[in-house]
Amino acid sequence: MKKWFSLILIFNLMMLNFAQKNDSLKIENKRFDFQYKKLYVPVGLVASGIIFDSNGRESLKNEIVEERNEHLFGFSNHLDDYAQFAPLVALYGLEWMGMTPRTDWKNRTAMMIKGQVMNLGMVYLLKKTLKKIRPDGTAYSFPSGHTANAFAGATILAIEYGENHKWVPYAAYGVATGVGLMRMGNNKHYLSDVLFGAGLGILSMKVAYWTHQYKWNRPKSEKDVFAGVIY
Repeated sequence: MKKWFSLILIFNLMMLNFAQKNDSLKIENKRFDFQYKKLYVPVGLVASGIIFDSNGRESLKNEIVEERNEHLFGFSNHLDDYAQFAPLVALYGLEWMGMTPRTDWKNRTAMMIKGQVMNLGMVYLLKKTLKKIRPDGTAYSFPSGHTANAFAGATILAIEYGENHKWVPYAAYGVATGVGLMRMGNNKHYLSDVLFGAGLGILSMKVAYWTHQYKWNRPKSEKDVFAGVIY
């Protein structure tokens, strides 16, 4: 895992170097204003994760594991280990391809770091505190760090590019959802772990945007409020 974090860091540093050379005047640095409706999805996912985290034999999360063991016994792949980083790679990669992000690279990077510190910090704290065992008997299960990481990356990607490129949120969250499904397919997580991790990842990144002070290139006010609740 450390090797992949290092590779992602190196790639993003290369993309940052490119971003610095771009004409920053075309980036508006629009604020991502707080709205209650933008809490619906992450809070709903977190609540669902808690509700479904039942240890009863007949609970939904255990029934899903039983179905998985019946139809996908022996299934294993490592695609989710790599796919969880795809949105973060695309955060700078899409700009390199000519797409205009919402904020400049300095503010964007600061918010990404803040969001991931909150996200991964909470994942680590909950895993070490709750010490829930994975479906395959290893430690620790709740919540899913891979899923939280993937959805955090998808959220910042959707915020940065979703307004001008409507397909980006669907692609980003599609990849993140695939990561969560693969974690269950690999017998590493219960449904509750994945739901909670997804909500945590989304919420962490949105909080990072809502609380950002924009120390560089003061932003314009957001004139058009997003109609949807997906990002």
